[in-house]
Amino acid sequence: MVQKLQKLQKLRVAVVGLGVGKGHLQAYAAIPDLYDIAAVCDLDTAKASAAAAEFGVPWHTTQFSELLESAEQGKLDIVDICTPPYTHRALIEQALAAGLHVVCEKPLVGSLAEADAIAAAQKVAKGTLFPIFQYRFGHGLQKLKHLQSKGFAHTPFLTTIETSWRRDADYYEVQWRGKWATEMGGCCLTQALHAHDMLSYVNGPVKTVFAHLATRVNPIEVEDCAAISIGMENGSVATLSVTLGAAEELSRLRFMFSDLTVESRSTEPYRPGKDPWHFQGKTPAIDAAISAALADFVPALESFEGEFALIHATVTGGAPTPVSLHDARQSLELITAIYHSAETGTQVSLPIPPGHAKYNSWAPTGGSFNKVAHHG
Repeated sequence: MVQKLQKLQKLRVAVVGLGVGKGHLQAYAAIPDLYDIAAVCDLDTAKASAAAAEFGVPWHTTQFSELLESAEQGKLDIVDICTPPYTHRALIEQALAAGLHVVCEKPLVGSLAEADAIAAAQKVAKGTLFPIFQYRFGHGLQKLKHLQSKGFAHTPFLTTIETSWRRDADYYEVQWRGKWATEMGGCCLTQALHAHDMLSYVNGPVKTVFAHLATRVNPIEVEDCAAISIGMENGSVATLSVTLGAAEELSRLRFMFSDLTVESRSTEPYRPGKDPWHFQGKTPAIDAAISAALADFVPALESFEGEFALIHATVTGGAPTPVSLHDARQSLELITAIYHSAETGTQVSLPIPPGHAKYNSWAPTGGSFNKVAHHG
């Protein structure tokens, strides 16, 4: 007799902020056995109404407080925050206090002090906070993690990560973008944070940072070009390069180990973790062993769908959190070091403790970097 599979518990989610949030809605809609989209929320009534109609959502609102009231009535499980960065901390804390689980886009918050504050809030909350790092769940990157679990890629040498994207003047017509007070950073924080998270996801913690930043592409407050030198705790080194002035957009990661070299070869700049990835062993024997190991790889859902499926498993079945608060704080610690190094022209060592000059804010003193070459 075939045993019937137990029906999965659906989680009721509300998505707040319908810019980036549209991508989240598409992902939830793609896994309807796991989620019901219960509500959408945006300050723009027309945008909220249109999203509700497009995704068949029964309720839309412009008021975050109405979602919290719904949670208190037991009508909501998760709130997914996709609003501008400067709003994140307050919304996270309010949602946790209302007993909700919280999904939040990057950057999670605007300083290490804020990261520690929301970590403290979660410790006493009923719900769990889930930071978003959907690039981790591409099949190409997951194949590298699979090989690491089988003993390959055991001595890292060098990692290079390129984020060459394009943002023209129309992108910065949105009022909150390009400003320290509201976007809270430039290309390192807003565009390249995902790719840089993949560095530590593969190679562990960062030890030292030296950064050159510049504003070359658009007349904005924050940086739009970066060249960063990294020393890892594991002894390897890395370089991170970023620009928002590329004529052809590209994201590329290369990981060089004692036994193999790994390179992302996806032509989609916003999905560098997905296939194809190239794995080249140093000898024919290593190549054969890699092929055999990859034959055991079991692909799961990718991108937002992959992370949301794992979040469902955490909430309903106690599975490990797919991206932890420690992971998100680690990415913000790298950001803090990058901005401090660029402002002071010095190498910065991690960890960055409370009491550090940039613990409460990584924004440069006076609103600009000493080393920045401004557009124009």
